[in-house]
Amino acid sequence: MPYYITYGEFQQQLKDYYLRNKSKLQFTEMTEYLYRKKRLHETCIFPKTEDFFEDVTDEAFDGIIDNFILTLTPMESPAGIKVQETDIFPASRDVFVIRHPRYTRRQNHVHNYFEINYVSSGQCTFTFEKVTRILHEGELCIIAPLSDHDITINDDSTVFTIMIRKSTFDTTFFSLLSRRDLLSYFFRTILQGNSHANYLLFFTSSNRKLNRIVRNLICESNDTDTYSNNCSINWINLFFSTLLRNYSQTIQFYNYQIGADFSLMLQYIQHNYQTLSLASLAKLFHYSEPHLCTLIKQNTGYHFTELIKRLRMADAIDYLENTDLKISVIAEKIGYNSADHFSRVFRSTYQMSPIKYRKENACI
Repeated sequence: MPYYITYGEFQQQLKDYYLRNKSKLQFTEMTEYLYRKKRLHETCIFPKTEDFFEDVTDEAFDGIIDNFILTLTPMESPAGIKVQETDIFPASRDVFVIRHPRYTRRQNHVHNYFEINYVSSGQCTFTFEKVTRILHEGELCIIAPLSDHDITINDDSTVFTIMIRKSTFDTTFFSLLSRRDLLSYFFRTILQGNSHANYLLFFTSSNRKLNRIVRNLICESNDTDTYSNNCSINWINLFFSTLLRNYSQTIQFYNYQIGADFSLMLQYIQHNYQTLSLASLAKLFHYSEPHLCTLIKQNTGYHFTELIKRLRMADAIDYLENTDLKISVIAEKIGYNSADHFSRVFRSTYQMSPIKYRKENACI
């Protein structure tokens, strides 16, 4: 049987318990505690949110969230460190967003869905595998499924936790990466692969537009009408579009096997592929050529030469569809020595000449 309590009441109970006992509880432990103390409600009225919160202060918006309703199912024992989508997501929901509770006890856990933590104000402690770091205002991390992690907040900081079903993430997020650039290959391999834990970290400088999107996302996610799930997915699309448009250059990621400078290498390849050779890239980043080949293949899904060709073809498509540049000029811009060479590669890739492709697909 489900029970109900407002965000504000639940948060106040967590804080009071900590101040009274000098110890903290996990979310599930507090749920069970409140159930035993008969402080949960058997019925509730879910608030309707219709505003877009453009000019609401952080304090005022925190008060709005305090009136949201948490639906809780008491358990005789904590859920443990393995969490499933069915333990978290309401029925028929692809996206579920909460304001992360403050004053909870640390407990690393894994789950089979994607989690995004966005520090709207203040800071939080982020533990991943055996490494702990502080995430500051404006920082955002995307955590891949099956990654051992935890988030803890001890003060009045605000962290929004966005949870997305893996199937929804695969179709919604990666549909935005249709341009087939290096970021797309990298994201697909890092976040969709189940071979190792990983996360992506962005530095957004507390972007106001991103804040507004997250505000509307959590409100839509906590609504209960028949449109709210689709609206939440649309807000997620806007969220990722804004993130990739403005902050892809800030990306960092975790992987013991790769090393911290690999994301910088990916950015270097993206911006210099026209004249880049494997030998020059290996020398610049102090890798042997065989090892570099292995890293690139493992983390983009392509060998170096195939990756460079795909990057060239992606930009060629962009030029053909959106400019009236001559074929020889396009060939030069993407790194080919002659228009003939470019045309041969393009024809073998798309089974038509660049000129025919432009005639059929030009946007100008």
